Amino acid sequence: MSFRAFLPYLLTMALVTYLVRAVPLVLIKEKIKNKFVLSFLYYMPYAVLSVMTVPAVFFATSSVLTAAVGVAVALVLAYFKRSLLTVAIGASGGVFAAEMIMQLIK
Repeated sequence: MSFRAFLPYLLTMALVTYLVRAVPLVLIKEKIKNKFVLSFLYYMPYAVLSVMTVPAVFFATSSVLTAAVGVAVALVLAYFKRSLLTVAIGASGGVFAAEMIMQLIK
């Protein structure tokens, strides 16, 4: 397919992205003072990131069990306030070890 075939889709996506960002700026002139709305807007990025990441984590390995091991290792390391790199490497190591054990069992 040529670029011309994708141009209407590209322009539509650009317009929708622009409108989603511009409309609130145009419609809301004064500062938001409602505590509920402020807290909603504060936590929204974390909620969206979680919703996008968690399903991907559980389906990125060959089985959900090994993914659960990786998540458990990551949660334990994060609970003890380890660095992000340590948590990522630990979770990957946990998944790797679980995968190796699963290979031996089969």
